[in-house]
Amino acid sequence: MSEGNEKVRTAEKRDSVANAIVNSASYLGQAPSMRTDVLGAEAFCAMLALERRRAQRSRHPFILMLLDASDLEVERRKGGFNKQLVEIISSVVRESDIIGWYQRDQILGVIFTEIGVNENSSISEVIRCKVLETLRENIEPSVTAKTVISVHHFPEDWNRDRREPIVDGKLYPDLSGTADKKKVSITVKRAIDIVGSFCLLLVLSPVLAAIALAIKLTSKGPVIFRQERVGQTKKTFQCLKFRTMYQNNDPKIHREYVRSFIAGKVEESSEMEQSVYKITDDPRVTPVGRFLRRTSLDELPQFWNVLMNEMSLVGPRPPLPYEFAEYDLWHQRRVLEVKPGVTGLWQVTGRSRTSFDEMVRMDLRYCQRWSLWLDFKILLATPSAVFKGSGAY
Repeated sequence: MSEGNEKVRTAEKRDSVANAIVNSASYLGQAPSMRTDVLGAEAFCAMLALERRRAQRSRHPFILMLLDASDLEVERRKGGFNKQLVEIISSVVRESDIIGWYQRDQILGVIFTEIGVNENSSISEVIRCKVLETLRENIEPSVTAKTVISVHHFPEDWNRDRREPIVDGKLYPDLSGTADKKKVSITVKRAIDIVGSFCLLLVLSPVLAAIALAIKLTSKGPVIFRQERVGQTKKTFQCLKFRTMYQNNDPKIHREYVRSFIAGKVEESSEMEQSVYKITDDPRVTPVGRFLRRTSLDELPQFWNVLMNEMSLVGPRPPLPYEFAEYDLWHQRRVLEVKPGVTGLWQVTGRSRTSFDEMVRMDLRYCQRWSLWLDFKILLATPSAVFKGSGAY
């Protein structure tokens, strides 16, 4: 009985929050007032980025609603339509919600903030229906039919069918804007990736052949190990490595370790100043594989991933899907802005001898300060880090 009462109370709370959102400034027949705080496109996208960072810290989701009127060119030419649209939307949102042009004079956006953690899905449908109803009451049906309303939740959920993270590009307009500003630098970076990875694969081909032969002669199984990783904008890809483990090993050992490590529950080793990201003395690793891992030679096949534009020579380390599933919201930013890399700031600075949070901060620092010169410095520091082998297991 108590469980049933709890469900009723939860439903009542959800409905009350939903009603508060859509009714706090509801249209009751009076002429709606025009909001003076409607943001321009650049300011609105900047505010959207700020709300993402706030949500990452507070863990409070928000809803982005977009009203796409790009097909209403005739109506917008007549003048006054955009003002009317803003007035109508202003009448069904709270003062604390943020209104602005997501795309100048074509797509109006509203950020509904302070949404309950478990209530964003139910509330979004209520909001959408209320907005659509108000549009029909104030605009001709033919015009309303051409207005496309879309709802976007932050944070995004997982694709349960494919068991991979989802990225909703509408929530990140600032990232595409940054890419446009750095278009020349990004093009040069890609050219360096292509030339660099091709030349390295060509020059190191004898080494690659020798490693492949050693793996084949000392243990059963394929020479190349394909592992699903999460790349830029959360897209998964097959990361290539030389196989360093025995065939048919149990990944549960590493999965449990990663879960504990990200949660900060791994005890520091007495022989090391800080915890390591990889398992020391992993029983699944072959003798040849142990050497390859310590020298990072197992990662040489990733130059093919670079050629295929799935990775870059320099960038954050690509996480495993089950590792990404354990990420806090602020951790997820490391896979959004740049492609993952064969080497990176973390690899040459701390490698495995650092905490997970510190690793993420290094990756975020790289994303924020990225430049061709920074890539060049990391590439120069990589051979020394590999030679020392500090923190590699």
